Amino acid sequence: MVFSSLIFLFCFFPIFLICYFVPQKRKTRNIVLLIFSLMFYGYGEPIYVILMILSILVNYYIALVMDKSSSKKKWLIIDLVFNLGLLFIFKYTNFFLDNINNLFNLNIKFLSISLPIGISFYTFQILTYVIDVYKGKVDVQKSIINLGCYISAFPQLIAGPIVRYETVNEELDERCENIENFATGIRRFIIGLFKKVVIANEMAYVADTLFGSSIAELGIIGMVVGGVAFTFQIYFDFSGYSDMAIGLGKMLGFNYLENFNYPYIARSITSFWRRWHISLSTFFRDYVYIPLGGNRCKGARHIFNLFVVWALTGLWHGASWNFVFWGLFYFVLLVLEKFVFKNIDKLPKVLGHIYTFSLVTFGFIIFYFTDTSVLVEAIKTLFGAHGFGNLSVFSHYQIIRVRTILVFILAIFACTPIFKNMLDKKNKMSDIIILVLFILSIVSILASSYNPFIYFRF
Repeated sequence: MVFSSLIFLFCFFPIFLICYFVPQKRKTRNIVLLIFSLMFYGYGEPIYVILMILSILVNYYIALVMDKSSSKKKWLIIDLVFNLGLLFIFKYTNFFLDNINNLFNLNIKFLSISLPIGISFYTFQILTYVIDVYKGKVDVQKSIINLGCYISAFPQLIAGPIVRYETVNEELDERCENIENFATGIRRFIIGLFKKVVIANEMAYVADTLFGSSIAELGIIGMVVGGVAFTFQIYFDFSGYSDMAIGLGKMLGFNYLENFNYPYIARSITSFWRRWHISLSTFFRDYVYIPLGGNRCKGARHIFNLFVVWALTGLWHGASWNFVFWGLFYFVLLVLEKFVFKNIDKLPKVLGHIYTFSLVTFGFIIFYFTDTSVLVEAIKTLFGAHGFGNLSVFSHYQIIRVRTILVFILAIFACTPIFKNMLDKKNKMSDIIILVLFILSIVSILASSYNPFIYFRF
């Protein structure tokens, strides 16, 4: 189930709200949230609800034992092995076997398992809780209901943002649910819904149509248009989902941290990663980069720390070499900006924006193609191996249409704070605009069955 579906909007969520707000006791509301969250998760993959419950029970027990144990590190290692082991089994086993087969010319059979939705997100959330208990940053959670709500809460379960336990631990017991927060949450949810179903879905149509065709036919212009479309798609898809998650959390009294801060207005790659998927980048910073020594180390060790972080960042996104290449692409760029082009932020604004957006778009082309041979062909095409291309490609694939052009323009506009300012409560027209966005979103859902969601696979 996704937030941008009619069954969620007009069935699941209204029923949940009634069941949630009727009882007054916090414990009862948390039980309702836990039950509906498991139902939400089980709607698409009933069997993996068992995995979710197992994760809750095991981590609850380990954290309790670790808190009282004199051998805290032993229990932390056990917990890391359990959680990362599950992630490896379900997400990386077949990738590992495939590489072993290719390397040693073997024929080991793959496991017949599917990737549990959102496993990367909720695994990292669990780890923030257990590691912070180990460090003494937070108190151990003695209520299994509360811990279950934290791990499985449906607003952020499928695609984040990665919510740290320290962000919501107090709100699990005491949070403010009122009309003002609920109204703010609704506004934020509608903005995210619009970004997802109107902008991201149209951009997905363009990217998937072009990149799903013969790559050689596209030429430079086809690759550029497809790359820009996918760059817009992944931003509005993921930031839209984050907006909806933050809005839903707000309705229930949770204050989730922002996950995006207009990354496409960045003027350097360093700035881009301070603005993009903030919850993931800060996770790797605080739980991997800093423990390795961060930037406190000299030269080669500092570079090694960056290498580890960006290799893991790429691999986190998927069990495929293109994701590793994508992570290492950013590793190289960030090393260059940190040690060679130290004054990159002093470029004229226009040049800084062009530099950053061009490299980000190239990165997302790497991100898109999971087949390495097709990726190589795509890069060759982008750099002119099959000519400049012509507009007949777009007419052939029905890309040139009024709706698509308007959404492209809207996407450029919505990447900037101007869009946010229009929807600010201080703007007298903002309520009307929000209503129009909601109507357009529902019309878009009704009119199209094409509703992909990229981060399902992560």
